[in-house]
Amino acid sequence: MRCPYCRHPDSRVVDSREADDGQLIRRRRHCPECGKRFTTVEEAVLAVVKRSGVTEPFSRTKIVNGVRKACQGRPVDDDSIALLAQRVEEAVRAQGKAEVPSQEVGLAILQPLRELDEVAYLRFASVYRDFESLDDFEKEIATLRAAASRAAASGRDEVGGGEPAGSRTA
Repeated sequence: MRCPYCRHPDSRVVDSREADDGQLIRRRRHCPECGKRFTTVEEAVLAVVKRSGVTEPFSRTKIVNGVRKACQGRPVDDDSIALLAQRVEEAVRAQGKAEVPSQEVGLAILQPLRELDEVAYLRFASVYRDFESLDDFEKEIATLRAAASRAAASGRDEVGGGEPAGSRTA
């Protein structure tokens, strides 16, 4: 690493620490030529390959903006959207790939968005799953209803212990 003070082409790492939950590495360096110390920050670059073939750096801001559009007019706050974007970034980075197709990023947004707001999920899914007709919406709504019914049924079983009301003995 070139020293920013004297431009000497080499420096020695004195200390390394992770930052931002391991997404960044901060390194404290010492220049043997001028004796000054400086800090560098390293970040693993994650690239998104768009449908056109163009590659661009991953952007959490783009996720926030896309989800915000899907949530327009819905009772979803900015903190929830920011948290969703963080979850998506962590999921995409966990794949361990240097380049990820934009379609995979869009699909990674779907489940957390579904948990956040079903209407926003439908809006977003209609784009990323290429809905072409009302039938596509109806199928997705049926899937959402079935999942909600299963969740409600499992919630009752957990609360009631799986027994019909009034069957418990004292």
